[in-house]
Amino acid sequence: MELDLSGYDIKISDDMNTWEEVNLLYNAALKQIQTKIEILNDEFQEVHRYNPIEHVKYRVKGPESIVKKLKRNGYESTIENMVRYVNDIAGIRIICSFTSDIYRIAEMISGQKDIQVLTIKDYIMNPKPSGYRSYHMIVSLPVYLSDKIVNVKVEIQIRTVAMDFWASLEHKIQYKFEGKAPAHINSELHECATMVANLDARMLSLNEEILAIEK
Repeated sequence: MELDLSGYDIKISDDMNTWEEVNLLYNAALKQIQTKIEILNDEFQEVHRYNPIEHVKYRVKGPESIVKKLKRNGYESTIENMVRYVNDIAGIRIICSFTSDIYRIAEMISGQKDIQVLTIKDYIMNPKPSGYRSYHMIVSLPVYLSDKIVNVKVEIQIRTVAMDFWASLEHKIQYKFEGKAPAHINSELHECATMVANLDARMLSLNEEILAIEK
């Protein structure tokens, strides 16, 4: 995925190859994480006859978003600052059926020897004021090039289908109103977030009851 920097005020210290290498690194890190997740999912399907992952989304953040985030946090728009301060340039979203799957997958990812977990934010146990729920991890993993090894940061978000549906709607609303949605809409969103949490809890309980009967 090539990112076009023309028209964006990003200062590159050396030459264009510097940006191209950075872009290559983030895409390589995503490919490695994708392979790891697919292997874990295949193992669950084969050994446990259960598929904990509904689907996975991957993306590299665009230059406009990177510049906005740097400026919002008071940093100059340089490649060095981008790599150092923007932790979600490479992002993966894992969608699960149940909340128990979220923690199971997070534990499996953390257990990979070549993955270092840098930060964890559990917005399921501690939702944002808006009602947003998700499990966030910033991890670092080595990307092996022909002449060196580079550690690259990737953000991993793990959430249920219901959480993802709510977050998608909330994102669209905040984008439309530029973060200043009317109070009654924010109130409705928060109420819906509570309903989503209750639904996830009931669905998990129902699934556990079904599994107990099967045993």
